[in-house]
Amino acid sequence: MEDLYRQLMHRNARETAPFIAIHESNASLLHQVDSLQEKWNRAEREVHSLRQQLRDNSNPATGSTNAAVAAALQNEKRIRDKLEKLQEEFNQKLKVDNEQKALALQTSRDLAELKDLHAAQEKTIVCFEEAKLQSDRLIEHLQNEVENATSNAKLAEQQFDGLKKTIRCLQEENDKLQKENRDYESRFVSDKEKMVHEMNLMSETMEKLKKENEMLRSYQVQEAKQSSWSLFGLGKLSSESKDAAKTAHEPPKNDTRKWGNFNVVVPTTPKHILSSHPGKEGTCVRYDTCGNDLVVTCGMDSTVKVWDAGTGALRATFHGSTSYPTLSCDVYDNLVAGASTDKTCRVWNVRTQRMLHHLVGHQHKVNCVRLNGSEKSVITASSDRSIKVWDINRTTYRQTTTLRHSSTTSCLDIPSDPNTLCSGHMDGAVRGWDLRSGSRCFDFTDLHGGGVTSIHLNRANSTEVVTNGLDSCLKLIDIRTGIPLQTFRHKDFVTSQSWSSGVVSPDGKLVAAASNESGALFIWNTNDGSLRAKLDDHQSGVCAIDWNQGGPSGQQVATMDRKGTLILWA
Repeated sequence: MEDLYRQLMHRNARETAPFIAIHESNASLLHQVDSLQEKWNRAEREVHSLRQQLRDNSNPATGSTNAAVAAALQNEKRIRDKLEKLQEEFNQKLKVDNEQKALALQTSRDLAELKDLHAAQEKTIVCFEEAKLQSDRLIEHLQNEVENATSNAKLAEQQFDGLKKTIRCLQEENDKLQKENRDYESRFVSDKEKMVHEMNLMSETMEKLKKENEMLRSYQVQEAKQSSWSLFGLGKLSSESKDAAKTAHEPPKNDTRKWGNFNVVVPTTPKHILSSHPGKEGTCVRYDTCGNDLVVTCGMDSTVKVWDAGTGALRATFHGSTSYPTLSCDVYDNLVAGASTDKTCRVWNVRTQRMLHHLVGHQHKVNCVRLNGSEKSVITASSDRSIKVWDINRTTYRQTTTLRHSSTTSCLDIPSDPNTLCSGHMDGAVRGWDLRSGSRCFDFTDLHGGGVTSIHLNRANSTEVVTNGLDSCLKLIDIRTGIPLQTFRHKDFVTSQSWSSGVVSPDGKLVAAASNESGALFIWNTNDGSLRAKLDDHQSGVCAIDWNQGGPSGQQVATMDRKGTLILWA
């Protein structure tokens, strides 16, 4: 009730003031009208009285004189003039009153409009007040956030200063450790050189002792023969001579099988289906050309795995940088190499499963790696448009040669001559290199409509090479002329990855590649380019394939798809 009373009083105070002047003017006009009405009534009474007198004077019975009539007429004229004047004043007052009423009505309308406008403005003011209140709250919240951010920034700055100090200390410790490491390396190398020198001296001494021992044995044999001649005669000497000759001409035994089966096995059915890189795309698969029955794979999970090609058993797993996919791998005898997108290449020992070398020097991701086993070197190709040769014959690796060109290298292969190299590039060209001089042997451009994704030399014919390209075709090329001898296509064969493989069989009569979309494995004849077989055992696109002479098990073909599934074919 108090709030209602307060609101009524507030409304009364707000709405009374504009009407005070109107009420006062209206009361004044009413008072003037009343006074004029009273004057009008008095004048009417006077006129009525004068008319009565006039009638009385005009009556003959009264006996009024002409003078009285004249006076009455004059008085009547005067009264009429006065009455007309009063009538004009009354009309004027009525006119003013009407104008005042119209003005009051207009004023009341204006007042109503002003009241509506005032109400609207009050609502707007209320809205503005609410908005202002919200803005104040928001400003307060933002101020609190700014204060918190400032405090956090100060804390972060303090932490950053602490981290800088820690990093500085770690850098100093690292420099100290690197210096100690260099000292240890130099000492180790010098000690190793001394040991090698001593070993060489010991070997020479051993050779001399062996020769002396052989001379002593031959002398003892001659003495024994001379004694046997005197005891048993010449027959026994003849028998011993034959046995010695037979032993001398007998070839040395060698149970090591270097190249496996020489017959080419055309894949027909999967022998082993292995989950090599579960859920991650496989990027490369290669066989060991030393006949150790090993196959190595790598993928987007940053690992390199070594498998037994005969049993499908996992022999070793090597890890690269986390979250950096491994794009290429290779295996030779007891060495495994893996090239990664972290701009480096790693070399491991299969037997000890330890990393031997971490090759650092490229400025961009490393796309391909090959082991040049006969030269004890590693060859890497990078997106920085360079090819590097690394000497790993010693404990500390050494970069020996850098080959530069105008296009990114996507694939490499080493011919039978270890001093030469073939490379495929993203400009669709195939180039040959002399690793001793660093010069180009040949440069065949525009072989593919897209980039060259793989290059594989024909081991049966050193003048031919098989390439795969982003134009979804394989080509058999004569590297003496750069002319494609055969082109292999199929409507279901698609190459979309820059690391997609294409291979030639060990006898050079077949080429094989798989589609990056359907996963179908295609095998063509090199003589006429006809399709020999199409195998659909993969459930996703295949990017990696290799075909080798195989080891003791005779297994020769391996493929790997985008789901990390490895198939060893029989």
